[in-house]
Amino acid sequence: MFTGIISGLGRITEVAPLGADASHGKRLTLATPPGYLDDVQPGDSIAVNGACMTATALDVAAGSFTVDISAESLDKTCGLDVPGPVNLEKALRANDRLGGHIVAGHVDGVGTVTHFAPVGESWELRIAAPRALGRYLAYKGSVAVNGVSLTVNRVSDEDGTELTINLIPHTLEHTTLGSLEAGARVNLEIDLIARYVERAMSAP
Repeated sequence: MFTGIISGLGRITEVAPLGADASHGKRLTLATPPGYLDDVQPGDSIAVNGACMTATALDVAAGSFTVDISAESLDKTCGLDVPGPVNLEKALRANDRLGGHIVAGHVDGVGTVTHFAPVGESWELRIAAPRALGRYLAYKGSVAVNGVSLTVNRVSDEDGTELTINLIPHTLEHTTLGSLEAGARVNLEIDLIARYVERAMSAP
């Protein structure tokens, strides 16, 4: 379980195939900030761009770890099959502060950035989300974008589903979201509570 409060900026440094064809997954090697892995053990969960992964091997001295990601997970996410910067979050401890919202690390769909521009001191981010996720998105509700807990400012269902988010400078400086641009794809996880409410309302 996670909170959507990013605890470190990492980088995928190597992507290696786990087999000879597309039915096999990949092994990722990730670099982390100094000291990030001091309290991490093999088998611990770390969210990488919002997707919960298991640390399979650690090199604490070098500040790197590896994860194995299945072909199914690669198909349902974006940005985890190429080298580049990623958001990292260690799993929540029972006595930790819940600074964002309850995040499971299970990506529900991939969205596409339609607009990203400054508005005053902040930036406005608009994302076209899969239509199936529209019922779970609400004004002032929560959503995780590449693992970052954010508040939805507006939802439009006129032409598909588009959500609007306001990003403050702190978020831009401490996550990878500051490098987004129109056309970029992002991992989305809807609010876990919204998922249960929808199920409760629709169950026979």
